[in-house]
Amino acid sequence: MPKVALYNVSGSQIGEVELADSVFGIEPHSHVMNEAVLMQRASLRLGTHKVKGRSEVRGGGRKPWKQKGTGRARQGSIRAPQWKGGGVVFGPTPRSYAYKLPKKVRRLAIKSALSSKVIGNEIIVLDQLQLSQPRTKDFAAILNNLKVDRKALVVTAGYDENVALSARNIPGVKFVAADGINVLDVLVHDKLIITKDAVQKVEEVFA
Repeated sequence: MPKVALYNVSGSQIGEVELADSVFGIEPHSHVMNEAVLMQRASLRLGTHKVKGRSEVRGGGRKPWKQKGTGRARQGSIRAPQWKGGGVVFGPTPRSYAYKLPKKVRRLAIKSALSSKVIGNEIIVLDQLQLSQPRTKDFAAILNNLKVDRKALVVTAGYDENVALSARNIPGVKFVAADGINVLDVLVHDKLIITKDAVQKVEEVFA
């Protein structure tokens, strides 16, 4: 079992915590993590692109000239695709880019991402993280105590409104509850700050 230091919000090491091998101690699978990131990024696409076809553009109500006898090519509408101002052929229309990976693949991806943080010494486990009121200054002080000056993902066992409100105004810092942890967030952020009870909850879900 991998062991990592256990810190308090003052930045002092108060012990060690053992992490489950099945979640935090596996060999990271880079291909699966890449697939999970692509899936999440695809799901984030809005897909609201839209062009007008020939039935939607304005004009073209009558035939430009008669069918035969002019010497010109036959035309049915000045809003056909070959005309300036005409409709677009096979253009993009609103759609969803979302797709799903198999459940086992998604689980392997998140465990690989968490294990990569342990291997890279980029995980900080806190004994607890509680704020009496939402205050960005207090949360920034905690990050300073932990010597975190880069992008950080903060994870607690459950949703904590005071922590969420205190963290949201700090550039590069994101807060999620343990049940919302995902591959993209873990990999995008340089540091993973997670509470001890959140570790236990993650292990219960993914072990």
